[in-house]
Formats: sequence, structure tokens, C-alpha cells
Amino acid sequence: MSTEEAEATVTAFILVKTTPEWLAMTVQERVNAFTTQVIPAIEAKTTGVRSRFYDTEFYSARVTDVWVWEADDHHAYQLLIDALRETPFWDRYFEVVDLLVGTENGYARTYGLDAVATITT
Repeated sequence: MSTEEAEATVTAFILVKTTPEWLAMTVQERVNAFTTQVIPAIEAKTTGVRSRFYDTEFYSARVTDVWVWEADDHHAYQLLIDALRETPFWDRYFEVVDLLVGTENGYARTYGLDAVATITT
């Protein structure tokens, strides 16, 4: 796909570390907390966002998980962060270590180039 065909979505990598409060819960309590406190807030306040969640505690002591979000635009991303900050996810169940936000192949779109750094083998 050329960069002209691709949408300029916003991608955010939210690097988090679990807190003792989260780890003290049973697995079922964690699922219940997430599905009753976090997901409803996101669904109520956002549109045009998608996510994937990656466990990284096997390889990193600083970051235990990476939550990858794609948003249709910067406003959708802003609404997502505002929603998350109003839930126990933010700094109660997880410490937000870093936010890395970008646009896929932004350099190529800016300069009208093919996305040479995107590789599939």
C-alpha cells in the first residue's frame, strides 16, 4: 500500500507497569475491574479507537505491559487519554511509564515517498 492510500492514524504505545494493588487481586478480580471500570469509560467517551495489549514482564522489569492504541485522529486519541485518566487504570492499577505517540510512516507521507522502512518478508 502506498503512503497516499494509507490513512494517517495516530498510534500510541502506552508503556505501563503493574502496581501492587493490581497484583494483589485475583485474576478474576482483575478481569472484573477492567471490564466494569475501564472498558465502559473508554466506550462511553471515545469513538474511532482500537487497541492491542502486550505482556512484556517476561523481558522487562521497568515495563510490564504495552497497550497499543490506534486512533482515527488526534482528537480521538485525546479523548481516549482523558477517559483512561478518569479510571483506576491510570496510576492506581498501572503506573504509566511512558507514552510514545506517532503516525506510521509519517516521513514518507510528508515527503511523498514510498514507505521504505516498512518491511514484510
